[in-house]
Amino acid sequence: MSKKISLMLVLVLAIGLLAGCGGGDTGGENGDTGGDDAITIGYASSNLNDTGQTFVADGARAYAEANGLEIQVQDAQEDVVRQQDQVNTMIEQGVDALIVVPVDTAAMGPITDAAQDAGIPLVYVNRNPFGEEQPPEGIYYVGSQEIVAGRMQGEALVEMMGEEGNVGILMGILSNEGAIKRTEGNKEILDQYDGITILAEETGNWQRDQGLSLTENWLTAYGDELDAILANNDEMALGAVQALQSAGREDVLVMGVDAIPDALEAVKGGTMAATVLQDLSGQGNTGAEVAHKAATGESVEQVTWIDFVPVTADNVDEF
Repeated sequence: MSKKISLMLVLVLAIGLLAGCGGGDTGGENGDTGGDDAITIGYASSNLNDTGQTFVADGARAYAEANGLEIQVQDAQEDVVRQQDQVNTMIEQGVDALIVVPVDTAAMGPITDAAQDAGIPLVYVNRNPFGEEQPPEGIYYVGSQEIVAGRMQGEALVEMMGEEGNVGILMGILSNEGAIKRTEGNKEILDQYDGITILAEETGNWQRDQGLSLTENWLTAYGDELDAILANNDEMALGAVQALQSAGREDVLVMGVDAIPDALEAVKGGTMAATVLQDLSGQGNTGAEVAHKAATGESVEQVTWIDFVPVTADNVDEF
């Protein structure tokens, strides 16, 4: 009889141990932030070598960390085919939502279709592939109205330079809505003044080194005729500043967009006349929030606008 009791006790203990082992995957080290129920967001960046894009990604990461989400960040390095492949891979891996900063806003059809076919919410951030149109069902956009940044640059330039002068425009990647609309905003303002001439507009592909080389070319071609440079982003503007400093030109007004730390320091130091704050971290943070809510079935607006703010020497200390 005692042997039977002993055997029963052994079996009870064994079952208890097995049950204890089986409960280990209900949560991660921090309780509710891990396990099978964690929401996973796939994040496809256009280019993390672009300082501005690192702020967008950091904003998304901050939201994910604060809300117990997992986030997978991929870098397409300005290769649209690579970005499409990365998104398809994340869909196959079963992410719950997608955030994409487009490499080419004109080539997002396959990514949009893939997300819709998989029934996965897709949030485009920072670069709008839909222009004036509303995104299709299950697709969202978070960003800023790009033409406004161009208008702000133009208005600030006229205030500083006056109604006469010669201007060069450094454009981003020509297929990007930001490059098109910011340049359009520049021209909308400058074209109002007969005394202002746009000497050149060329693409620097958002890159600092290309902004530098294009400015060197303009200095050779136009010399003292060049009065100002409007750049579609701060990286190209800072490249222009380097070229101007090397040439000993302190008379050319340079303006960018994004208000990245290097640009804010340049505005404080007087080597850049102005920039326009694009809340990149806020875009990433809000994009992740929209992705999270859409993935959990909450109702969210399909388009969310984040305001631009002009930054000059008068208010730079606020930022």
